[in-house]
Amino acid sequence: MSYDRNTVTAPGPGWRLLPWESGRGTPCFLSSDTPAGVLSLLADDIEEEQLRDGAEVLDGARAVLRDHKAGEYALRRTLHAATQCLGDVLRVADSRGARLPVVDDGDADGQ
Repeated sequence: MSYDRNTVTAPGPGWRLLPWESGRGTPCFLSSDTPAGVLSLLADDIEEEQLRDGAEVLDGARAVLRDHKAGEYALRRTLHAATQCLGDVLRVADSRGARLPVVDDGDADGQ
């Protein structure tokens, strides 16, 4: 899966960007009217797994970067894993950010 936030249209209110794509590689959305539904809970679990994977890949990438003897293959493999996880984390951030409530803080001048 390869997430490109510049090509995914933001879902309208009441829709959730899911952490997977269709068979054609297009984004999948879910009506967020049922936050405790089976698909919503599955999406939550997958997002948590993606965030854990991202933390592990970050630790591994730091280790490779500290190893001055790491070769081209190790660096390329690490960069590939890091870009995959970064895409997943951006997708989670976009999905969760789109579901945050809009706060009306009154006037622009703070009064």
